[in-house]
Amino acid sequence: MSTDDTRRWLDPDVPAGERVAALLAAMTLEEKVGQLVQMANPDVERHADLLTAGAVGSAIVASGAYAGNVRDAGTQASHANALQRAALASRLGIPLLVARDVVHGHRTVFPIPLGQAASFDPDLVRACARVTAREARADGVRWTFAPMVDVALDPRWGRVAEGYGQDAWLTSLLGAAAVEGFQGGPDGAGLAEEESLAACAKHYVGYGMAQGGRDYAEVDLGPVTLQNRHLRPFRAAVDAGVATVMSAFHTVDRVPMTAHEPLLRDVLRGDLGFAGPVVSDWDAVGEIVRHGLAMDLTGAATLALRAGVDVDMVTGAYATHAADLVRSGAVDEALLDDAVRRVLALKVRLGLFERPFADEGRAARVHLAPEHRALARRAAASAVVLLRNDGVLPLRPVGRVHVTGPFATATEELLGTWTLDGRGEDVVTIADALRERLAADGVEVTVDDGRFPDASHLAAREADLVIACVGEHPLRTGEANSVASLELPPGQAEVLEGLARVSRTLVVVVVTGRPLALERLAHLGSALVLAFHPGTEGGHGIVDVLTGDVPPSGRLPASMPWVTGQVPMPHDHLPSGRPLDPAGPLGRYRDHSDAPQYPFGFGLGYSAVEYGPVRLSAERLGAGEVVRASVILRNAGEHPAVETAQLYVQAHLASISRPVSELVGVQKVALAPGEEREVTFDVDHALLAHRDARGRLRHEGGPFTVRIAPFAGVGGGAGPSAQLDVDPLPDAADAADDGDDQT
Repeated sequence: MSTDDTRRWLDPDVPAGERVAALLAAMTLEEKVGQLVQMANPDVERHADLLTAGAVGSAIVASGAYAGNVRDAGTQASHANALQRAALASRLGIPLLVARDVVHGHRTVFPIPLGQAASFDPDLVRACARVTAREARADGVRWTFAPMVDVALDPRWGRVAEGYGQDAWLTSLLGAAAVEGFQGGPDGAGLAEEESLAACAKHYVGYGMAQGGRDYAEVDLGPVTLQNRHLRPFRAAVDAGVATVMSAFHTVDRVPMTAHEPLLRDVLRGDLGFAGPVVSDWDAVGEIVRHGLAMDLTGAATLALRAGVDVDMVTGAYATHAADLVRSGAVDEALLDDAVRRVLALKVRLGLFERPFADEGRAARVHLAPEHRALARRAAASAVVLLRNDGVLPLRPVGRVHVTGPFATATEELLGTWTLDGRGEDVVTIADALRERLAADGVEVTVDDGRFPDASHLAAREADLVIACVGEHPLRTGEANSVASLELPPGQAEVLEGLARVSRTLVVVVVTGRPLALERLAHLGSALVLAFHPGTEGGHGIVDVLTGDVPPSGRLPASMPWVTGQVPMPHDHLPSGRPLDPAGPLGRYRDHSDAPQYPFGFGLGYSAVEYGPVRLSAERLGAGEVVRASVILRNAGEHPAVETAQLYVQAHLASISRPVSELVGVQKVALAPGEEREVTFDVDHALLAHRDARGRLRHEGGPFTVRIAPFAGVGGGAGPSAQLDVDPLPDAADAADDGDDQT
């Protein structure tokens, strides 16, 4: 393509940096500001003047500030194309970047991210994100605000549904996989492909520690915890090439993240090396005023621009005040130029200048494609965790099965939070999937939704097996939906207790968007199954596991407490100077055990898998060496099994107190009945390292416990283990010089 030298930014043969520089040099101050403005739901008829003036750089298609709780009319390529035509009519022809919260699926909906995390499988997460991007691109979306990589320890927080659980290592692994899926590969190399979206790692940083699990509440974090738990997934996302990062709503140590220059410029840009645009969360620039750091939007815009927020999502603070701030000298134009340069560079990387329009016929070809539904079904099965089984599962042919409860016939409710384009009519219900699967065995399936307990009890008495499907409505989870109690919604436990009294055999399926406190269900019925909101193919996925067509392989990505008052319950807590007996009379609670009901990583199969002793290839790890830790797994049952072997380590001597159990590796292993397989992990200094308060890696030596286990035990004690002596690397020697950083 040849083009006038004065419009070199339109020539794809010109290096990207030169294209951006040429365009930036041609822009007026107002046009520069426009690239930093994100408008909500622009309409061509009402906003044509703004679009053609170059006053809008990106558009978010959303129903409002709480879009994750609303089913809107959806987005279409024709709408995105109309907006694009208006933007391209501007003086410089800069395309618009159309954004939407495409979190865990588009028209085909996959399990909520917490459910995907139950798979412990980065390949599955990557595949789900890839299909999500493919479908959203067909509707003209180019930028998604996902993945959420906040490490969440308090399940009362509704947004726990959007993340990958309570473990920083697992969140890092799966968050990076999601980035690669959305963007078409590592390092953003596939961003310009027709099936890719720009990903956004959010919410930077520490949002998952909102006080009391109350959304938007303040966060207090020490620097070492910040580095090792909360920054770790963002480092992984940046290393995976994430295109954008979103700053969070909350305050960290009393400074709003949207105004937090040290964490945004010094840490995110400096230490983590992130070079892409930072976008605020919805109206978060304006909320600086409510936080009390600015009197008005002028002051808020000043603080946000100086802190390093490049794109103002919907506030209008930049649109109204940024140009005047530059003219007055309150904000350096060079700082503004840097922000604009990052936005323009992203548009070049996305190929927006060459391919600004979406194919308006493509959605009909890719939405709900058979291969997409097949992946959704596999993912839904992976989001199922078997918590208890008294031998009734997998289901065997019986005369009559009665399915009851609010989730028996639920459609839209299986989709979960943040499913803007999912549709209830596409969903396979649990009841329909059971009818379909059991018909071939001659099993009669009766169904009700449990609204009339007398009718449910009558049907239960006449059935050989009752499957009760209860749980949380999606509107009880997600943004702005915190809860004070983690028990089942009111009335459901009583319904289950009534069914247990009249049923011959009762299987309980709990569908949820968060870990729950299920003490009342501890001994109720013959089996307890947990399914995180599973998506479009949720019914099929759940039934595949109930029948044994798919071996149960889901594992808990967060601990489940007995009672709400136990939370938070991190498996990677510190040892404490007085590690009291968690199960005995000296436990930390007078009125309850300190242990979780179901620990992190827990999940049963239909066969017991036995773990042999952990064997190390060497007793000492020296500089530049690798020690192999291995264990023999044996399927001791009569059913196929998929075991999730988890590698945990504990450092017994360090310059800081380190957790009793740190997850550092996972392998999923398929085992036929009676089969034995060896599982091996490589252990090196990188695997055992931690970061100090300044974010510097420390490779300290000393004794380590290496454990390969089916789940994280109380106090780090589950599963076979071995002891490894580790030689320090040179960087550990100067840790003594940084004693003031270790507090």
